[in-house]
Amino acid sequence: MSANPPAAVIVLAAGEGTRMKSKTPKVLHEVCGRSLVGHVVSAARELDPEHLCVVVGHAREQVAAHLEEHYAGTRTAVQYEQNGTGHAVRMALEELGGVDGTVVVVCGDTPLLSGRTLGALAATHSADGNAVTVLTAEVPDATGYGRIVRDAGTGAVTAIVEHKDATEEQRAIREINSGVFAFDGRLLADALAQVRTDNSQGEEYLTDVLGILREAGHRVGASVADDHREILGINNRVQLSEARALLNRRLLERAMAEGVTVIDPASVQVDVTVTFERDAVVHPGTQLLGATHVAEDAEVGPNTRLKDTVVGRGARVDNTVADGAEVGEGASVGPYAYLRPGTRLGVKSKIGTYVETKNATIGEGTKVPHLSYVGDATIGEYSNIGAASVFVNYDGEKKHHTTIGSHCKTGSDNMFVAPVTVGDGAYTAAGSVITKDVPAGALAVARGQQRNIEGWVARKRPGSAAAQAASTASEGAVGES
Repeated sequence: MSANPPAAVIVLAAGEGTRMKSKTPKVLHEVCGRSLVGHVVSAARELDPEHLCVVVGHAREQVAAHLEEHYAGTRTAVQYEQNGTGHAVRMALEELGGVDGTVVVVCGDTPLLSGRTLGALAATHSADGNAVTVLTAEVPDATGYGRIVRDAGTGAVTAIVEHKDATEEQRAIREINSGVFAFDGRLLADALAQVRTDNSQGEEYLTDVLGILREAGHRVGASVADDHREILGINNRVQLSEARALLNRRLLERAMAEGVTVIDPASVQVDVTVTFERDAVVHPGTQLLGATHVAEDAEVGPNTRLKDTVVGRGARVDNTVADGAEVGEGASVGPYAYLRPGTRLGVKSKIGTYVETKNATIGEGTKVPHLSYVGDATIGEYSNIGAASVFVNYDGEKKHHTTIGSHCKTGSDNMFVAPVTVGDGAYTAAGSVITKDVPAGALAVARGQQRNIEGWVARKRPGSAAAQAASTASEGAVGES
C-alpha cells in the first residue's frame, strides 16, 4: 500500500491494437497468465488509489466483462471514438466527476510495469510539488516513442514530442515518454480543455498538457524508471513474446532468490499466480500455470504441465499433465500421467505410467501403477489397482461413482461398471468385469470359462503360416512321445 495513495489511477485501454492482427482485443492478450490490462490494474492497485478507472473503447463490452470478472470494483469509462490519449483521460475524469489530488495515468498495454515504479512516480510527484510528473526511461532504440525534450540549462522537461512529429535532432534523443504520468487532478482537467488537435493525427494528445501547464508557470518534472524494460508497450505478437520472456525470467529469478531450484530457466514457463515453497525443484520443459503451488522438497518435471494444481511436500510429478488436481505429500505421479479436474491424491500414493484420473479421490499409499483410467471414483488406503483397469463411469447419459475400499487388490484388465462398490480387503480376479458389489474380504471372479477348440486353425486357416507352425509343433510332440 502506498504511503500517500493517489486520488485516482486512470488506465488507457480503448485502442484497437490492429498490429496484433487478432480477433482478441489487444489489452486482453495474456502474458504469464494475466491479461495485459490485468497486469496494469494489478500494479495500480498496489498504490491503493481512491478511484481506479479503465477507459474502454474498442470491444468495450468484452473488455468491461473481463474487468468485472477478474477485477471487481474497477470502474470503466467509455471512449466511443478514439480521438487520442487526452480525449480518453477527459472521458475518465467525466466518469469520476472530477478529482482532487494526484491522478496517475498509465497505458493498458504495459505488463512489465511494477507497482514499485508507479509508487516512485507518485512519491516524486508529491515530494517535488509538480503539476505533472512524467515517467521516463532511456532506451537503446527510441524509434516510435515520444521524446523527452529538456531545458539545456536546468534539465527541466519542456515538451514531449511524438516520433512522427519530431525533428531529426529530437529523434536522436534516447530518453522517452513512457505514457505514464502523475498529474494534479484539477490542473489536469483545466489543461485538457485547452488541448488542440492541430497535429498529424488530428487527435488530442495528453502530452500537450505538459506544455500548457509549463506555459502557465506550473512545474513539470520527471521520474526516471530504473529499468527501461518496465515501460515497454505491446503493439504486436513479437513484442508480446518479448514481454512474456522478460516477465517469465523475472518471476523465476524471484522464485530462485527465495530458495527454489530451477534447473533450466530458459525452458520453464510460469504464471504470475504460481507459488512455491523453498527447496522445491523445477526440472526442464515444465509449465506451471494458474493457481499452481509447489510445496517444499517437491519436484516437478521434466516435461510437465500443471494448471491450478497443488503439489504436496516431497511429492514427485514427472512428465505429467494436470489440471485442477491435488497431489498429496510424498506422492508419485508419472511418467506420462494425466490428472484431470477433481483428482485428489493421498499421502504417498502413486499414479503411474499412462494413467488418467478424473474426479477421483485416491487414498494414502494407494497405487494405480499403469495403463488405467480412474474416473468418478473413491479408492481407500493402501489398495492396488491392476494394470489396464477402467472405471466405467458413463452410461451414455449420466456419470456414476465407483468405490474401492482400503487394502484391496484388483486384478489386471478389470472393468468396474459404476455404480459399484468393492469392500475393504477384497480382491478381484484378472480379466473380470465387475458389475455387482463385492463384499469385504471376498474374491470376485467375473469372466467366462476358457474353452479350447482343438484343430480350429488347420480347419479354418489351412495353408497359413499359423497352420504350418501348429502342424510342425504337433509332429514334434508326436515324435517326442
